[in-house]
This record gives sequence, structure tokens and C-alpha cells, in this order.
Amino acid sequence: MMKLRKVLVAVLTIAMIAALSGCGKQDNTTTDNEETTSSPEATATPGTEETADTTESPAQDLSGTITITGSTSVEKPLTAMIDEFMALNPDVTINYTGTGSSAGIADTLAGANDIGTSSRTLKSEEEVDGLKEVVFAYDGIAVAVNPANPITDISTEDLAKIFSGQITNWSEVGGNDASIVVVSREGASGTRDAFEELIKLEDAGGLLEDATVVEGNGNVQTSVAGNENAIGYVSFSFIDETVKSINVDGVEGTPENAKSGVYPLSRPFLFVYMEDKATPAVQAFIDFSLSEEGQGFVEENGGIRID
Repeated sequence: MMKLRKVLVAVLTIAMIAALSGCGKQDNTTTDNEETTSSPEATATPGTEETADTTESPAQDLSGTITITGSTSVEKPLTAMIDEFMALNPDVTINYTGTGSSAGIADTLAGANDIGTSSRTLKSEEEVDGLKEVVFAYDGIAVAVNPANPITDISTEDLAKIFSGQITNWSEVGGNDASIVVVSREGASGTRDAFEELIKLEDAGGLLEDATVVEGNGNVQTSVAGNENAIGYVSFSFIDETVKSINVDGVEGTPENAKSGVYPLSRPFLFVYMEDKATPAVQAFIDFSLSEEGQGFVEENGGIRID
């Protein structure tokens, strides 16, 4: 009996040891799991961090300063586009100075600007390698007279005679008996270059010496508005109630007639720039000018869309 009791005690002891050993092992396992669960490294999915860096990386923002010089004829649509582009890209600053088409093109060739504006086609000597030209609008040149002037139509031939000094009195073209006051633009003006070329003024002897020469479309508009006997030429966008646009060769100066080429005094609006020096901001602004939004500003400000 004593012997059997010893055997039972030994068996129970072994069982208790095994049970205690199992519990200790279970506790350790649980502790390991808890540590694993609370570890940040263990909760992260492999590769998640790299994926997040890739998807959350923002596109490079545009920045820098763009200098634009050239034609004053493009001022209204260009200024509107500049304001909107800078609002959309607050780290970009665009400075525009109206200096005339020839000056703007010369600045581009000399590296003195980022973009030149022109309201005439390029001359052969200006077409150099690397110079990119982009038509962003079309325009017509309106022949402007004072609203009190009874003239409503004039031929390109008579325009050449008036601006060269061969016709000096309005009565010679069906108007009042009054001396004609000729108002023209400065030598660097693309509007002047285009106007003189289109009416063939050089063949008629060139601009008369005592013509009133002013800078900018706005000054032509003001001069004509202030003198009943004055005649000048301006971009379509500068015609308002202070001056009157007259037909040329029987064709009304409308955007549709200018774009179709029916109106005799029509021309393109150009951006010119050195393609290999164009910054991302410069290219983005040019692309914006050709976009639906940019073309909307052209149309709203008296220009003619390219589409």
C-alpha cells in the first residue's frame, strides 16, 4: 500500500510539472504576440512606406519671373491672360512692357526678354535659327476717324495717298472741306509696319514728314478723338465710342472679316521666344494662351481667336 501511494505521488508530481511547464510556455507566447502587435514595425505592411512616398509626391510647382516686351496692340488680351496665369501660379511673376513689335523681337534675339510680342509677321532678317514664333490671336487694323467725320468708307489706295501727303483735304475723298490731320505710330510699332505694308505706303513715297507721330494705340485713339479732322489707325480693340471705324475697300472691319482675310488690314498676334532657353514657366504660359481659357481672354478683349 505504501508502495502504491509513492507511485501515485510521483505520477501527480510529474503531471503538475508538465502542466506548469505548459502554462509558462503559453504565457511566453502570449507576451511575444503582444509585443509584436504593439510594435510599429510589425504593423506596417512591407513596401507601404515606399508606395506612399511615390503617390504623395506633388508635381513641381511653376516659379520664376517672365519678362515680356513688344507690341502694344496685344496689351488688352495679354494683360488679361497674365493676370489669370499669375493667379493660378502665385510663384510666377510676369512683367510686360509695351515697346513695339520690332523692339520686342530685337529683345528676344538679344536675350533681353523671355518672350517678345509682335503684331506683324516676322521680317526675313528676324527669322533666325532657334527663334520660335507662335500665333496666339489675329487682329484687324481699324482706320479711325472722329465720330463727327462724315466719311464711312475709304480705299487702300486713298489711304496711301493721305498718309504720304498726296491727298491733304477731306473734300478730295468725299468729306468736309478741311485739312487732314494724319496721326501715325512710332517707328518700332508693329501696327505701323503692318499698316504701311498693307496699304503699300512705301510705293506712295512713305509717311509724310509733318504727320503727328505718337506712341501706342491709346495715344492714336486719344489724338483722333480730340480732333474732328484727324485720321489714324489702331487695333480693333481700341475702337470705342470716342472714335469711329470706317470701312476699307468697302469691307467692314469685323473679327470675322479679318480672320477670313476679306478685310484688307488684318494681321497675326505673335509670341516669339528662343526655344532652347524657354523655362517651364515660359512654356506653360504660352500653352495657357492657346488653351480654351486663354483664347477666351483674347475674344473678351477685342482679339480674334485662332480656332
